[in-house]
Amino acid sequence: MSRYYAPFRGAASGDGGGCLPLPIIAAEAALAVVDAAIAVAAFVQLARIHRHNQQHGWTRQKIFHFMIGLCNIVFLAYFVSTVIATCERWVCWVHGCGFVLMASPQILLLASFLLLLSFWVDLCHQTNDEDEDDVRSHQEALLDRTKTKPGTRPTDARRKCFPGIQLGSRQKFVILVLVLSFIVMLAFAILIWVGRGENPIDSSLLKKVYLDVFSVVVLVLGAALSCYGALLFSKMSKVRSETVSTEKWKVASLAAVSLICFSSSAILALVTNIPVLLYWYSTEAEIIKNAVILFLYYLIGSSVPSGFVLWVMREMPQRPTVERPTQSRVVTLFRDRPSPTQDPQWRAAVTSSNKALKSSPI
Repeated sequence: MSRYYAPFRGAASGDGGGCLPLPIIAAEAALAVVDAAIAVAAFVQLARIHRHNQQHGWTRQKIFHFMIGLCNIVFLAYFVSTVIATCERWVCWVHGCGFVLMASPQILLLASFLLLLSFWVDLCHQTNDEDEDDVRSHQEALLDRTKTKPGTRPTDARRKCFPGIQLGSRQKFVILVLVLSFIVMLAFAILIWVGRGENPIDSSLLKKVYLDVFSVVVLVLGAALSCYGALLFSKMSKVRSETVSTEKWKVASLAAVSLICFSSSAILALVTNIPVLLYWYSTEAEIIKNAVILFLYYLIGSSVPSGFVLWVMREMPQRPTVERPTQSRVVTLFRDRPSPTQDPQWRAAVTSSNKALKSSPI
């Protein structure tokens, strides 16, 4: 008799009992260890960054570390719960709870890279009038792009609870996408729960539809990150600076990793339907193949991009310095020629370079 494995089907039919096959358990355990390591690294670095610089509140760097750490913690909970729930045959896990725990970290990871994309879009499409105010470094407060209208000030409660956070239009769109994604995911989970009874709703079909739609979104996200990463790299290449040179290669590498990882995992999900549908097998070779596919899907699709973002953002922010005015004791008696700073072309070149150097796309 043939047997099957699926994260949302609590048992394997036939003569093997209800627990997952050993290769599947090994793949789940390895993924859990990897995600645990990434989560610990993210939160430890977040604590170090916060202690290093507390004056700027929630910066871009802190937000990315928090979101990466959170999504990997949920991934860890999912992999551990999959093994336990399958052996214990939890009814809730089979009919919706497992689906929610699987989809939630994927949505958080999607939101993290959508947030990164929103910053890159801002940098690529900003107008000349917005250059001075809209382009911020990664040391400045997160999403500090919205200009405050005259006579209006943020409320004291908001400043106390979320210091440094101001939302631009594209970042508000990312939040909207995040909320709508969770609403859609919960709607699918409810339908899957309803589909457990005698009714026309096919739970397996719903899971496949969700997986296909999500995979297409991930595929588009990877393409968008690569396109805007290439555009931003091209713009930064026109500025001669050691700082900009370092940042542009970070942009290029992150765009390449996003394209390769997201497109590979999306195509793998569309072709194999991992991890939401049944995979029938009758031989040990099929079991090992399914375990390898499962491991590669999560490793390439979530672990590698998460770890690479942490590596790119590994540098500690500079501490804010307070400049103290000093009295000059040098008296200029005469000057043979006008200062070069009065040359309009010189000032224009310096202004353009400063605007570019103020930006940190990562």
